[in-house]
Amino acid sequence: MLKYSYLYYEGRNLFLSKATLFDNRIKKYAYCKPPEIYRDLGTSVLGLSKEQVDVMRERYGKNSFQERKTDTTIQRLRRAFINPFHVILFILGIVSLVTDVFIVSNFTRNATTALIIFSMIIISSIIRLIQELRAKSTAAQLDRLIHEKVTVRRNGELREIPGEELVVGDLVLFSAGDRVPADIRLTKVTDLFISQAAITGESAILEKSCRTLCYKEQEPITQLENLAFMATTVISGKGEGIVLAVGTDTLYGGFTKPDSEDKNAFQKGANSIAWVMIRFMAVLVPIVFLILGITGGKWLESFAFALSVAVGLMPEMLPMVITACLAKGSLAMGKKQTIIKDLNAMQSFGSMDVLCMDKTGTLTNESILLEYYMDILGNENTEVLDLAYLNSSYHSGVCNPIDNAILACKSMPGREIPFDYTRKFVSTLVQDNIGNSHLIMKGDIAHILSRCSHVEYRGTRLPMEKDARQSVFSVVGEMLQDGMKVIAVARKNVGTLREITPDDEKDMTLVGYLSFFDAPKQTAGESVTALKRLKGKVSPSRKSYPLKKTTLLIF
Repeated sequence: MLKYSYLYYEGRNLFLSKATLFDNRIKKYAYCKPPEIYRDLGTSVLGLSKEQVDVMRERYGKNSFQERKTDTTIQRLRRAFINPFHVILFILGIVSLVTDVFIVSNFTRNATTALIIFSMIIISSIIRLIQELRAKSTAAQLDRLIHEKVTVRRNGELREIPGEELVVGDLVLFSAGDRVPADIRLTKVTDLFISQAAITGESAILEKSCRTLCYKEQEPITQLENLAFMATTVISGKGEGIVLAVGTDTLYGGFTKPDSEDKNAFQKGANSIAWVMIRFMAVLVPIVFLILGITGGKWLESFAFALSVAVGLMPEMLPMVITACLAKGSLAMGKKQTIIKDLNAMQSFGSMDVLCMDKTGTLTNESILLEYYMDILGNENTEVLDLAYLNSSYHSGVCNPIDNAILACKSMPGREIPFDYTRKFVSTLVQDNIGNSHLIMKGDIAHILSRCSHVEYRGTRLPMEKDARQSVFSVVGEMLQDGMKVIAVARKNVGTLREITPDDEKDMTLVGYLSFFDAPKQTAGESVTALKRLKGKVSPSRKSYPLKKTTLLIF
């Protein structure tokens, strides 16, 4: 199998070494026509056969990543039994065994101290190990439930398979909302826009195509428009392509690093205490031994007493107490449907000052409600809803909560420019009964306003005034202050036009606005009250218009 020599990410630039897997296979096929790729990989437009799938899996490996080293049972055993506290206790247990059992007379032998020390080590370690293995088992069960399914064409038939069963040469189909399951050379696309933030760190949405690039178009691999990479997200449209790399051979797989041995603050604190005890012993034991030996002359007894001092300095119950507290916290979290895979994380959880989480699904429902549809002056206007319905109904991008709210409100019956996060609106071309085409646009108020030259009021088209932005926000400002989502709707008669481009998205006519409400869950008030009883403070935050305030938590 071809291997890459090195790959690293720095700032916003991605650097790849020459003679890598990407140059030899992935980047190479960006400049090849699909029939050539089919021939090279031994596949066809009908997809792979079962025998070919087995051969490809044997040759190129599985579409999965190895289990993290820190997640293996051996590593958990090591972490449970071997730590600075346990090492010190074990040494002191041996010392106690020697001084209290082996070098004393039969009448004074007493192994109680050694047994207590060893018992503390074993009990503490077993509690930690059992709790972590139980959490790991639960997490593994959840992982099996959430494995992604991938649509592939094999033997000329479409079928859904688990993502890890994908192999090089498979023909994959994906659409809006899907995560790209491997590194893929696109062969068919329809208005395909992909976010590559997972591999580049940039929020820009890229439009993809299936055209064969010419060798003059030498771009960084992440900018090649006919390639889709593992872990990137399909924002809108749909596509089909040939799998070029899977698992650790993918661009995303190249970012995986060896497990970090960095310890959290709690582990560092526990280790520092252990080292303090070691330093105390290193200083006091020799001093006690020398003083008693010099003054009493009984060097063997002095040595035994000095070791007893070392045993007395060590808080034998401390590891047991720490583990018991963490385990109790983990069990309590488990009863609240929270899995703690590493007991040390409990301390970090407990020392948390601020917890940031999405309000959707926690305080508010996962869907929004269409509250108002109005003209430019805030009067109710069903035509605005009609236009928005047409826009939501005929675009092929992601059907977001706003579209669902619009479509749920109406029951009435092109071409389009899909939504992207730079323009922040979506345009749809529809045709009326007499053959005239209309461009309908809905989306972010500010971005829609920048493309409008007129407004419509009671059927009359009027030029837009210079202070239009201020006038618009004077109408929708109160709704924004109430925490509502407000979008604008605009239209334009484009005659007999049958195709639209971004250049057509100008000289639009602002028709009105749609206002949506994030309805609180029935349990939201009770949850906030319970949190306040626990001295927790709820501070909603929204990155939106400056006018928008957080009023959703007033019940």
